[in-house]
Amino acid sequence: MPETIHFYHTNDVHSHFDKWPRIVDFVNERKNLHSETGEETLILDIGDHMDRWHPFTEGTHGKGNVMLLNDAGYDYVTIGNNEGITLPHESLDELYEGAQFKVLVANLFNLDGKRPGWALPYAIHTTRKGTRIGMVGVTAFFEAFYSKLDWQISDPFQELAIQLEKIKSQTDVIVILSHLGIHDDERMAKDFPEIDVILGSHTHHILHHGKLVNNGLLCCAGKFGMFLGHVELTIDDNRSVIAKTASLYDTNEIDENASDPEWLEKIIQNGKEALNEICVDLPRPISSDWFERSELPEIMCKAVREWCDADCALLNAGLALDSLPKGLVTKGDIHRILPHPINPCTVLLSGSELKETLLESRNPEWPHLQLNGFGFRGKVLGTMVYDGIEFVCNENDQVISILINGLPLQREQIYKLALPDMFTFGHFFPNIHRSKTKEYHMPEFLRDVMAWKLKNMFQ
Repeated sequence: MPETIHFYHTNDVHSHFDKWPRIVDFVNERKNLHSETGEETLILDIGDHMDRWHPFTEGTHGKGNVMLLNDAGYDYVTIGNNEGITLPHESLDELYEGAQFKVLVANLFNLDGKRPGWALPYAIHTTRKGTRIGMVGVTAFFEAFYSKLDWQISDPFQELAIQLEKIKSQTDVIVILSHLGIHDDERMAKDFPEIDVILGSHTHHILHHGKLVNNGLLCCAGKFGMFLGHVELTIDDNRSVIAKTASLYDTNEIDENASDPEWLEKIIQNGKEALNEICVDLPRPISSDWFERSELPEIMCKAVREWCDADCALLNAGLALDSLPKGLVTKGDIHRILPHPINPCTVLLSGSELKETLLESRNPEWPHLQLNGFGFRGKVLGTMVYDGIEFVCNENDQVISILINGLPLQREQIYKLALPDMFTFGHFFPNIHRSKTKEYHMPEFLRDVMAWKLKNMFQ
């Protein structure tokens, strides 16, 4: 008699918890229903469940997210870049100490070449009817960032080939937990026809009924818990897959419990309490404005330049979401106005490259641009702010010359420019995007640098 196996999967929740209680209730209701009919159910998360923009995640350094996954009864997870490269090494190493699920990530290693004790390259899950499901986890190959945090990250495709060779003779079904993105998932399905299902993430794509590439069924449930993914496999008596389907549940259509708002408020409050440590006592308020010159973004820009020991710096005022009032300022206050998981970065540019970059930064359309992604958790880009940079303009606001620390910019000279790392990912500045001389200052975020600067200024 054919066997039915159900996989329920989430991805890229990014600590958006507003739909989380109803996801948990729905999955457990379905799991009980499947159990009554003798069908197997596995619950999986495909990475970026956590995001340090949320006070609960920030206050618990991600351990609160692990607790939520435990309480929800998850069976297997992989890590995304938010777990992997927004936590200090020791925090990631301790993150899953209390996990009641297995963490699958084949391509992450300590500097000695050994896998951390909490990470398994694969797992083989045997159903009650004896079907062997091999699962491999792989995460995005952000080598420059992992190396700065004392991790080794290997090419996910090379590692996948190694692990599939190990497990394909021991398994009846192969499922990949892939935090690589849709294009790599398509390549994976073409390169490895033995894969039955690829549960995807990272690029936040939405595949309502999956996408069949070669033999692999590609699946993904968007982002922020807007959808819950469901894959159903039918296995014949020879333990071969004879049918596979994918679907998504719109979580807006799942009933909310009356207690959900109270639960949400409670975890926010728990996060705030964990961030209640006082950083500085401000003798005066410090204002922030996204479109006009204001003090807070200027302090932050100066702080980034000093932290990175750079010649000059630029950043966008939209990073500072609010002003700071006079009086005691806590970690939570600084997190509230700078929630972004963004690190300071430096890039070496020739004078001619720097000039081109700075002229591009004056694009009049940018301040009102609504930016999404690259770690930015604000609303609009805001006007550009500079430190160590002065534009000399004519009466029509056309740039006549540029001064770096009071001296004319020299076209052949090499300058170290400090900026938020988000500008190295997008295509705002082609010279920065192409540069091979970037240095990411980790694990500190912009908010850590801001706290350091304020302490130095007012203590």
